[in-house]
Amino acid sequence: MYYGGIDAHKTYLTLAVVDKAGELVHRRKRIPIGAGEPLLKELEGFRPLQVVVETCPFWPWIHDLLAPTEIDFHLAHASKLEAIASAHTKTDSVDAELLARMLQGDLIPGAYPKPPAQREMARLVRHRAMMVKDRTRCINRVHNQLHQKGIQGERETLLRDKGREWLEKTVWPDLSAEQQTLVGGQLELADWFTSKIEELDKRIEREAGNHRAASLLQTIPGVGPYRGFLFAAELLPIGRFESPGRLVSYAGLAPTVKQSGSGHPRHGPIPRGANRWVRGELISTIPNHVQHAPDSSLTLYYQGLKERLGWPTARVAAARKLCRVIYAMLSTGELWRG
Repeated sequence: MYYGGIDAHKTYLTLAVVDKAGELVHRRKRIPIGAGEPLLKELEGFRPLQVVVETCPFWPWIHDLLAPTEIDFHLAHASKLEAIASAHTKTDSVDAELLARMLQGDLIPGAYPKPPAQREMARLVRHRAMMVKDRTRCINRVHNQLHQKGIQGERETLLRDKGREWLEKTVWPDLSAEQQTLVGGQLELADWFTSKIEELDKRIEREAGNHRAASLLQTIPGVGPYRGFLFAAELLPIGRFESPGRLVSYAGLAPTVKQSGSGHPRHGPIPRGANRWVRGELISTIPNHVQHAPDSSLTLYYQGLKERLGWPTARVAAARKLCRVIYAMLSTGELWRG
């Protein structure tokens, strides 16, 4: 058995191969990115072979190149590779060799390499999410100009006809010529983003309607085509999570815990190193769920915590509970039961 470590950069790869005893048997620098033949040629003669690469923008290309071969591909969670991050001597060759040795010693913190079809699902919903953020930035720039005139307005108002009418009739005369130019340009951009978001929503609705897991999750009040499709794209296959608790941790909804010796554990904030797409949508689902299902067990749980701990803590706790429900639904195929 051989173990290969690949250190990937923008234009080239560095490869190191060790044998089952951990001895370095091959090293090659400057293998060009995007050209499959040079990498495959370097891997010839080492069989059976397992290869590992860190999460980076280039891993999908390497994964798809090796998929038709008999080489086993492993994806390493970059943020958890503390051995590489804390090394005193850090070069491409050292990193590649250390990756190979960690793979040989079964010490790789694994990440799930999404297959091409699932990556396409994720690209679609993430594209839509980024378009919404870009539109929000445009609206925020408009509000910044209004604030300079001492004018306040609700954030969502300017995305509606009523808000535009208020801006045109009440606010516009108070703006300077440059402010009018800036505000007009940002509103045009926001309208363009809105049209593109609507196009994406139609695509997502079609895709979600034809996807079994996404359709299943839409039975949860507050989860529409976009959220159902996003959860399916980011969480499947659900069997890669050993328990609901593992899924909660992956979603970044498990509070951090610090304890030393016999001291009491200290609970901190939810961690940052998690799937921010899933975490954000789970938390955002709660107010929509409360609105559409005021008598559900999840709503009652949220309302009870809200009275004692406040809405921010209650929303995260309810999102954590919803995450466990999603785990059960995807594992069993059962519909939402409330």
